[in-house]
Amino acid sequence: MKLPSGVNLSRLQSLLALLVMIVALSVTTDSFLTLDNGRNILRQISVNLCLSTGLTLVILTGGIDLSVGAVLALSGAVAAWLLKNGLVLPWLGLHADVTIAGAIWAAVIVGGLCGLANGLTITRLLLPPFVATLAMLSIARGATLLSTGGFPITGLGSAFGFIGTGIWLGIPMPVWIAAVVVILSVVLTQRTPFGRHVFAVGGSERAARLAGLPVERIKMLVYVTAGALSGLAGLMVVARLDSAQPNAGVGYELDAIAAVVIGGTSLSGGRGSVAGTVLGCLIIGVLNNGLTLLNVSPFWQQVIKGLVIIAAVAIDRAAARRAAA
Repeated sequence: MKLPSGVNLSRLQSLLALLVMIVALSVTTDSFLTLDNGRNILRQISVNLCLSTGLTLVILTGGIDLSVGAVLALSGAVAAWLLKNGLVLPWLGLHADVTIAGAIWAAVIVGGLCGLANGLTITRLLLPPFVATLAMLSIARGATLLSTGGFPITGLGSAFGFIGTGIWLGIPMPVWIAAVVVILSVVLTQRTPFGRHVFAVGGSERAARLAGLPVERIKMLVYVTAGALSGLAGLMVVARLDSAQPNAGVGYELDAIAAVVIGGTSLSGGRGSVAGTVLGCLIIGVLNNGLTLLNVSPFWQQVIKGLVIIAAVAIDRAAARRAAA
């Protein structure tokens, strides 16, 4: 059967998979289909949604970013440290308190700078994205341990905690933040020249260069965006826990990549959407929540998520081969 024009097959598959999971979990556990659990799922996927949205832009250009979890930890730790201790520059005799707004900007800027470092390493040193971002993962994780001394930073205040635990109009604040990120990203990718350039670079970097597009600048911007969104996600995690943990974000890159791939974004670049990534995040969130409610071991949860990634990539490759035939 031929699909109507404009229907995205991968997105349709993701939506169908999500509906099947919801029906199955509704039947197998009474506590799944409740308002509180639904709100909990949305709150839990908000962090992954910020990471995955930035990662979608990166993968659309044909790249990858393995450092998002470590950058999340570093950005959150810097924001928490500044909020707790203020800005201290002994050699200048400066000691200034940092407001909540200042801590927010600090997290986003630190994340953006990490993304900038990734972009420079990839475009100037010509290292493969896998290697460059793997190195940043190690650097950011080490910097987090150095800045915290290996101990959590706690006691950040209820006003700051509202970012992660507050509710406005019946919806958790992290969900509002993630919704704004998604809306802006959809507009960026679908309604601006930059968005079209991102797809062009991922579709064929050589053709994009011949067309006169600033390929290096585009790559730099997507990595900076991914880093800044990782910083924002780190802020949400710290605010929710009222604590900056040195090991925060470990394994988050797995869920982010899984969400992007399940959402139909091709790992080879040039094909995908932020809307598909939202579906992928919902699938990962419902899967994690459902497995927890069913008392499935966390170890088996990792195995299952790995199998889901393999299945999603296999489906993507099969669809690409059919399209090329």
